Amino acid sequence: MLISIIIAALAVILDQISKQMIMHTFFEGQTLPIIKNVLHITYVTNDGAAFGMFDDCRWLFMIISVLAVIALPIVIHFTKKEGKLLLVSLSMVWGGGIGNLIDRFFYPENKVVDFIDFRLINFAVFNIADSFVTVGCVLMIVWCILSFIKEKEKR
Repeated sequence: MLISIIIAALAVILDQISKQMIMHTFFEGQTLPIIKNVLHITYVTNDGAAFGMFDDCRWLFMIISVLAVIALPIVIHFTKKEGKLLLVSLSMVWGGGIGNLIDRFFYPENKVVDFIDFRLINFAVFNIADSFVTVGCVLMIVWCILSFIKEKEKR
């Protein structure tokens, strides 16, 4: 369980430090090209889900986030024997969830701060917490596929 706490804490710390830097350096809507038309730092806020989906559902996301942040450590505890990949993936989702939950409760207008603007494929602006949740979910899918293959080989 200690590794889960470390991974989640790392996600929260990286997320919150980066958001504080953006909020204190940029004004909302300001953009800074890192690689022109590919990657920009753009300060925006949203009250929707990851990547700005479902705007204006703030209370629903706050409730879901609180439930997930409470449930994930329990799930991690009961699945720790399933392997490190699942443990890491759940921990990343947990940390990312906490990062965005902090925004929803403590940031201006209860909005999530986003700033990573990957323009090469016209993607939504996102943040470090979104990245942890997304990578965690991808790792969970990989774990599911590997578990399925292992189970199939046993038969």
